[in-house]
Amino acid sequence: MASKQPLLRRIVIAFVLMTLVVSGGLSLSIVASVHFVEEHLVSQELDRELNIVIQEDLHRGQRPRVDSSTRFFASHLAEYAVPQQFAQVRNGFSEVVEGDQAYYAFKRTQNGQVFMLVQEQNEFEAREQVLFDVVLAGFLLSVVAAWGLGWLLARRVMAPVIRLANQVRHRDQLHALAPALAPDYPDDEVGHLAAAFDSTLGQLRQTLERERLFTSDVSHELRTPLMIIASSCELLVEAQGLSPRQREQVQRISRAAEEMSELVQTFLMLARAKPEESRQGGSASLAEVADEQSKRWAPLIEEKGLQFQLIAQGVDSAQYNLTFLRTVMSNLLRNALHYTEQGGVRLILDTGGFRVEDSGVGIPLDQHEQMFQPFVRGPEARGEGLGLGLSLVKRICTHQGWAVRVSDLPPQGSRFEVNLQG
Repeated sequence: MASKQPLLRRIVIAFVLMTLVVSGGLSLSIVASVHFVEEHLVSQELDRELNIVIQEDLHRGQRPRVDSSTRFFASHLAEYAVPQQFAQVRNGFSEVVEGDQAYYAFKRTQNGQVFMLVQEQNEFEAREQVLFDVVLAGFLLSVVAAWGLGWLLARRVMAPVIRLANQVRHRDQLHALAPALAPDYPDDEVGHLAAAFDSTLGQLRQTLERERLFTSDVSHELRTPLMIIASSCELLVEAQGLSPRQREQVQRISRAAEEMSELVQTFLMLARAKPEESRQGGSASLAEVADEQSKRWAPLIEEKGLQFQLIAQGVDSAQYNLTFLRTVMSNLLRNALHYTEQGGVRLILDTGGFRVEDSGVGIPLDQHEQMFQPFVRGPEARGEGLGLGLSLVKRICTHQGWAVRVSDLPPQGSRFEVNLQG
C-alpha cells in the first residue's frame, strides 16, 4: 500500500535512512577493524615475545625478559605456575576480563608443556573505549545532521511543488481569466506538471462552459413549450363536453408539465458552480413546503387506497431554498407512493428536518447506499422512472449541505430522513 506520509517528510526519512545505513555500516566497520587489528597485531607480538622467552631465556637458564605489564607462566616451572584464572584459556590469542581488569593471553602447548604470556590491557581498553565513544558520537551526530540537511534540501526541492499546490488550492483556476501556471516554472518536471495542469484545466473549462450553455439553452427552450402545455391544459379543463376520463388525462398532463418545469429549474440551479450562488427559486419554511406537497400528493396517495398523514413534531422557522426543498420532498413522497401497496405514508416534520415513512416493500440493508446512485432501482421497481429520483435528492442535499439517509421501518417499510441542518 502506498505511503500516506507527506512527500517532504518521505524525502527527509529517506535521507536519514540512507545516512543510518552508510554511517552505521562505517561505524561497524571501524569497530570490526579495531578488533581485528587488535587481535592480529597483539597476537603476533605476544607470539614473538614467547618465542624469545622459550628459545633464548629459558634455554640459557635466564629469567624471562618481559616488560612490567607482561607476565610469563609455564606448567612445568613451579615459580611460573599458571594461575587458576588462566587455566582454561585456549591455545593461541585470547582476551580475559575479570571485573575491572582486562588481559591479553597467548598460550602455546609444546611437548606436553604449557607456556603462556599474559599482558595487562587496561590502558589499551580505555583508549579503545574512547575510540568507540567517538565513533558512536559521530554516528549520532551524522544522523542528526542528516535530518537537518535532509529537511533543508527537501524544502528547497519541494518549494516549487508546494508553490504550485498553493496556487492550485487558493486560486480560482476555473475562472476564464485565470493566468496559466506553466510560464512561472522552468522547463523541468514541475514545469511539465504545471503545463499538464494548464492543459487539463483548459479542457475542463471548455467542458463546463459547454455544460453551462447547454443547461441555459435547454432551460430557456423548454420553458416555452412547457408554458404552452400548462396553459393548454388549463383551457381544456375549463372546456365543456369532456368526459371524466378525458378530464383525468388532462390533469395528468398538467401535473407532468408542472413537475417537468420544476425539474428544469432544479437542474439549472444545480448546474451553478457554488451553493451560495443558488439564490433563485425563492425561499420558504419547512411547514409551508410540507403543506404544499401534502395537498399535491395526498389525493394521489389516498386514491391508491393508502392513508396519508402530515405530522408536526417540532417547529422549524428557518427559511430554505423553495425549489430544492420542494424537489427533495416531492421525490421522496413520489417514491413512497410507488413502493407502497397497503398501509400508508407519513410526512413527519421536526425541528431542522423531516421524515417520509411508508409501509411499502422496504429496501434491503445492503442496498441502502446504492439507492442514491444514478439509475439504481430497487428489486421491486415500480412506476416508469429511470432510478434518478433518489440520486437527485442526494445531489441536492450535498449541494445545500443537507444530509439524507434511509433506514428500515419495522415491521415493514422504509424511512427517509432529511436533516436540513447538515
